[in-house]
Amino acid sequence: MPSPETINDDSWRIDSRTRRRYFWSNVFSALCLLSMVTAVLVLVGLLAAVVYNGAPALRWGLLTDLPSRKPEAAGIYPALLGSLWLIALTALFSVPLGVGAAIYLEEYAAATRWRKLVQVNIANLAGVPSIVYGLLGLALFVRYIAKFDLGGRVWMVGLNLDRVILAGALTLTLVVLPIVILATQEALRAVPNSIRQGSYALGATRWQTVWRQVLPAATPGIMTGVILAVARALGEAAPLVAVGAVGFINQAPSGPMSKFTAMPLQIFNWAARPQEEFHAVASAAILVLVGVLIIMNAGAVWVRYHYGKRIRW
Repeated sequence: MPSPETINDDSWRIDSRTRRRYFWSNVFSALCLLSMVTAVLVLVGLLAAVVYNGAPALRWGLLTDLPSRKPEAAGIYPALLGSLWLIALTALFSVPLGVGAAIYLEEYAAATRWRKLVQVNIANLAGVPSIVYGLLGLALFVRYIAKFDLGGRVWMVGLNLDRVILAGALTLTLVVLPIVILATQEALRAVPNSIRQGSYALGATRWQTVWRQVLPAATPGIMTGVILAVARALGEAAPLVAVGAVGFINQAPSGPMSKFTAMPLQIFNWAARPQEEFHAVASAAILVLVGVLIIMNAGAVWVRYHYGKRIRW
């Protein structure tokens, strides 16, 4: 039987270890709080600076006028329409491809080595810089990537679309496609397997189970991921520069085969000019871009809430 001195000594050691754990736990909590406060202050500071510089230049004509060499008459109408065309076509291409690929990987593909290899590559592609996709889009969609002379006939690989909206949208599709696939996979994994097993137990096929049970349950997560991915495409400038989108254009695009510019490129064009007045117009255009992004993110939140409250399991 341990002596009272031994028991007191062990109790002291336990209390000492407990105090150390609580101390480092508090330190970690304080560091996390410091990180959060720093990030919020930086964000608030940037937004305050943009609002301070851009608010005087905000006017209705900024949305409806064409670009001008005079800052007081400059508008963002062609760039705004170009961005809307780009994100509409990007969503049209990326959603069916991304959601379909994710459904196949999660619901149909067997757990083989090839599936793991494809999964790892998709995860890596999500982290590739967007300028790399821009160069790939330049070769695939704007020009021919290669020419082959076989038996006197010339075969060319690539779409050769020239510098039009369709080429820009296909390039942005390459940028957001891995994100859409990963977001959809996460949403599908969040659906409990008991839903699938219950459906199979009632005699449903895999197609009926996926279409009528799994997809409706995963819709909030899928839509949130898609909207956030498309919102990212709206703010991308590097791939559009690579495919040759112009920084200044004095007419609005009329279709997918039109020459175009986008809001990030127009903002860069104004910010690079030496006149201070154009810097204020650039800040006002940033406010418009941020407003569009906030509307899209608010849409993602609404979709998640609206469809999420219908799910009961």
